[in-house]
Amino acid sequence: MTDWETKEIRELKVGRYVNIDDEPCKIVSIDTSKPGKHGSAKANIVATSIFTGAKKSLVGPVSTKCQVPLIDKRKATILYTNGSEVSVLDAETNQEVVIEINDDHECSLEPGAEILYIVAMDRMKLL
Repeated sequence: MTDWETKEIRELKVGRYVNIDDEPCKIVSIDTSKPGKHGSAKANIVATSIFTGAKKSLVGPVSTKCQVPLIDKRKATILYTNGSEVSVLDAETNQEVVIEINDDHECSLEPGAEILYIVAMDRMKLL
């Protein structure tokens, strides 16, 4: 199973996701130009990495194929925290998963608390 699917740039929308430099990113803006006399319409996509927050851009014809990462949102229960990591029990698979604690998480990290986390391209992040 792949961690992404292929779509043309013209199919992308603001708020969705795209793979830029092997980094899953959330699209912030899309600007398209009209086709010129000798070429096709171009698109300029600005996105931010969902893991690092870094700003990335993608420029190309609207017919160019690009990778769209498959984002899996999951629920879990916190078992314990250990320094910069949190151990959780996934609600669907009943497997223990260790996730690095990111600075921008919005959930309580108390043992027994319910949290949401995402999995994209074999990486995890707390929501």
